[in-house]
Amino acid sequence: MGILPVSEWASWNASFGGPGTGSGPLSSPWYSTHKTQLLGVLLAAASNFLISVSLNIQKCSHLRLACQKETKPYYTSKLWWCGITLLGLGEVGNFIAYGFAPIALVAPLGCVSVIGSAFISVLFLKKTMRAADILGGTLTLTGTYLLVTFAPDVPQELTARRVQTYLVSWPFLVYLILEIIIFCILLYFYKRKAVKHIVVLLMMVALLASLTVIAVKAVASMITLSAKGKMQLTYPVFYIMIVLMATSCAFQVKFLNQAMHLYEATAVVPINFVFFTTSAIISGLIFYREFQSAALLNVFMFLFGCLLSFLGVFVIARNKREEHLQIPFIDCGLIPGKKLTGKIQPDSRSSCYGTLNNEDNSVKSQS
Repeated sequence: MGILPVSEWASWNASFGGPGTGSGPLSSPWYSTHKTQLLGVLLAAASNFLISVSLNIQKCSHLRLACQKETKPYYTSKLWWCGITLLGLGEVGNFIAYGFAPIALVAPLGCVSVIGSAFISVLFLKKTMRAADILGGTLTLTGTYLLVTFAPDVPQELTARRVQTYLVSWPFLVYLILEIIIFCILLYFYKRKAVKHIVVLLMMVALLASLTVIAVKAVASMITLSAKGKMQLTYPVFYIMIVLMATSCAFQVKFLNQAMHLYEATAVVPINFVFFTTSAIISGLIFYREFQSAALLNVFMFLFGCLLSFLGVFVIARNKREEHLQIPFIDCGLIPGKKLTGKIQPDSRSSCYGTLNNEDNSVKSQS
């Protein structure tokens, strides 16, 4: 074997991290640049799995409360509070992850919550594992791999002054005005017209989440810089972001809990993933300009990864509600005075689903 020319030897070192200067995956410069993003990826994946556990626990608490004779608020259930606690821990983990990685890299890892929710519901909520679940999980994981691989690399430090500049930029101001208008329209239908469709509820969650991820990214980054000795906590924008983060999170929990109360976790989690990921990527694109220096091929592969992930979660969620309606929540054959074929189940979308309906008129209306 002949000796490599100097130029080829340098290229080989740059690609595979050999002696000399290089930026390959095994080289020291590459590792020092991406190790913080790797930490953010691991934190986000673990946190989203914890969130999937918490959502299924909350759904289980709602089903248990529906079985009781006396109607009690969901916040009186210890199981529900256990789910909320795990949800809080998962969100804290996501909060820390945003301090180490870009929004476009952390947000798509919500697929871990989607897949985890599907498999946990099989184990604990006695759902049926389907071939579509495996196919959807494969598509989602493949899409997420592309998202993580071709996510934008944003090495610049996010200081308080930079956040202030982004807050008053015209692209963000236009985006904020449009978001407020859409949210007010959805809130009008939710409050005045009593429209509680899953899309309406989760659209409001996603709009709030876009502001949440902006604030979380800013707060986490400023805390990280302050811990490194570059004090950022003396700027008013830090506390403005904390208020924005806390307010948007509180309303997110309200609307997300309403969706979990009315719909299946296997339907809420995938749709919430699609809406949240889209809103987070858009907010990172507009506010933090994460794709400003990205190559065209990277952007294309990133969008293709989004498409695969979204397709995967919809495959997982497909026909979930129809399967649920075919299996009665209450075994009618064990109820005295009721036949096995008696139609006593109310509409699954109503607030009384899972309870017996003793009024004859209501029974006839369901027939």
